Amino acid sequence: MTSTSGGSAPARRWAEIRRVRPRDAARTRALRLEMLADAPLAFLETLADAAARPHADYAARIASVSTGAGTAQFVADPGGRLVGHAGGTATAGEPGLTVVYAVYVTPSWRGTGLLGELVDAVAAWSRGCGRPELMLEVVVGNDRAYRAYQRLGFVDTGVRVPHPTVPTLTELQMRRAA
Repeated sequence: MTSTSGGSAPARRWAEIRRVRPRDAARTRALRLEMLADAPLAFLETLADAAARPHADYAARIASVSTGAGTAQFVADPGGRLVGHAGGTATAGEPGLTVVYAVYVTPSWRGTGLLGELVDAVAAWSRGCGRPELMLEVVVGNDRAYRAYQRLGFVDTGVRVPHPTVPTLTELQMRRAA
């Protein structure tokens, strides 16, 4: 898959969008630390906790999500440092649903179409697993993410849930077809 940029970004960029592989553990860990530093409220752990986790834990996690139908993680790999991530997981309560999680595009790649390509990879995997719907949650007030997901066809369901780690925040649910 390719990403092209528009606006004031470089003329053309390319990144392979693919499922993580066990050998991606170190690069995925580096991207995870970047994600947590850049958007600490968007993810369910702190930068300090993630940084303290041993590499073996990352390697085991990446190996577990590199295959199978329960959970998958996809990365954007331009060669070298990873620049994007999106995950998907099945949910017991709704067998036709994939929850999209840990979506991130490094700042210098935002606006290039990479977000849509990552979500499309999760959607294709979800459909292949027999789950025709996607759902994600966004912190209320994160208007940039909200608008980006709307552009990708997600619709605000009106459901609001407490943020899982910050009691003063609320998240909104958005859904779309996979």
